[in-house]
Amino acid sequence: MNNEMMASKQSSSVYNDLRLEGKLMDAVIRVEGVEFNIHKIILCNCSPYFRALFTRCSDPERKHKAYTYISDNFEEVMSCEEFLQLSVQELSDILGRDDLNVRKESTVYDAVLRWIAHIPKQREQHISVLLSKVRLTLTSEQYIRNNVISHPLVKDNSECLQIASNSIAIIGHFLRHRRSLVGVCNQLVRHRLPKVILLAIGGWSDDNSTNGIEAYDIRANCWINVENGLGCPRAYHGAVFLNGHVYCVGGYNGGVFYNNLDRFDLSTRTWHELTPMHRRRCNVSVTVLNGCIYAMGGKDRDVRLSSAERYRPEINQWSRIAPMNEPRSCAGCATLHNKVYICGGCDGIDRLQTAECYNPETDQWTEIAPMSVSRSGVGVIAYSDRVFAVGGFDGNTCLQSAEAYNPQTNTWHTVSSMLTPRSNFGLEVIEDRLFVVGGYDGNIPTNYVEFYDAARDEWSEACDMAIDRNALSCCVVSGLSNLTSYIIPRDTLPPLTLEDELEASS
Repeated sequence: MNNEMMASKQSSSVYNDLRLEGKLMDAVIRVEGVEFNIHKIILCNCSPYFRALFTRCSDPERKHKAYTYISDNFEEVMSCEEFLQLSVQELSDILGRDDLNVRKESTVYDAVLRWIAHIPKQREQHISVLLSKVRLTLTSEQYIRNNVISHPLVKDNSECLQIASNSIAIIGHFLRHRRSLVGVCNQLVRHRLPKVILLAIGGWSDDNSTNGIEAYDIRANCWINVENGLGCPRAYHGAVFLNGHVYCVGGYNGGVFYNNLDRFDLSTRTWHELTPMHRRRCNVSVTVLNGCIYAMGGKDRDVRLSSAERYRPEINQWSRIAPMNEPRSCAGCATLHNKVYICGGCDGIDRLQTAECYNPETDQWTEIAPMSVSRSGVGVIAYSDRVFAVGGFDGNTCLQSAEAYNPQTNTWHTVSSMLTPRSNFGLEVIEDRLFVVGGYDGNIPTNYVEFYDAARDEWSEACDMAIDRNALSCCVVSGLSNLTSYIIPRDTLPPLTLEDELEASS
């Protein structure tokens, strides 16, 4: 062992001895109510966030990294003791960022109050500066009246009252005129940037398969069309996100049953054809597990399939895996706890109530408890540590009902029904909410979108897609270098003043 390594090892030992003895500690981290005494110098060496925090970010690059970390993890960071050590300028800069990752703007207001409450006598003077960074018009009039205007720091400050009243006026204006806040470039109304994007890909629309892609901006609650290099029109396919790319598997274009595997480059928005599957699969069930894409069942012309195969992207090859216990097309599938679950579907004669799971370690399928009803065209997804089966067609009726499977007890339990019956729809989870997109409502294809909150056991409406479509597939993408290509523009319109917006209503 060389001298440098020995010195490093001895230093680490000394630091650990000091930590165990509780000596020379110069900061405290509190995690879920438990306090940990630490050495700042150690954390500075381990984390750019703590180095920036403790050194007040004199290095622009480190400052950028620290701010990015705080912005990406704001809801977690704001609960830490270190958050309270930020200066007013640092906090103001962070709160003003478009990429501040918060699900609700009320979280930003709560963070301001928490930071001030830490040293109230010194910090109460900064309330108006910080409140101006809270985009209050992204809350509601009721929230502003009940939580902002009524707060002692606000009601005794004329600047804060003006901010609050302006926000209420803008909200009222847009509600009266039934206009969306989307596309209005005013700092009070400017939507934060989403961290993930929901894509709705292909499907059956206007009696034809489509290659259309729409992107859902969850912060603005709005869909936009995505140019995609004239990809192959298809419906009854599967789509997944893996290693920074979108993969489309199988499907049908009205005449051809596909065994195609195509990869969509999110940066260039172009398609690339890869190694095809061993079988043609329309109504295929597709999911991802441990870096591999699984394609199961489906239909090849009139034949319902029990076969399944697995794709390894690093070698661009498909390999067959054990077949399912019965043929399934129009089934739904998901991965949970290192297993693949597939539910419902159609065997060519009956709509299926059965479900089974695949263990990749043993290459075996095992039957699990059946669902409460038969479901073909069902949406299946892992959510809230359960496997959810939503909607579908039971042979007579398009279903609104939903149920969740607990793998620990091998039991299903009913959850709240959707607002709209549907089958053959898109299904994904964004920010702990389960979104259902489009589908067939029993009469026609639909563009309706709604989402489920497991904590409330409640469904709510979201913005509808631009076109009606069923037999589509959805996936959630992240880490986009060209995020602005998939969201409502934040910078393309000139900023409007409050006077401009209110004058337009007169």
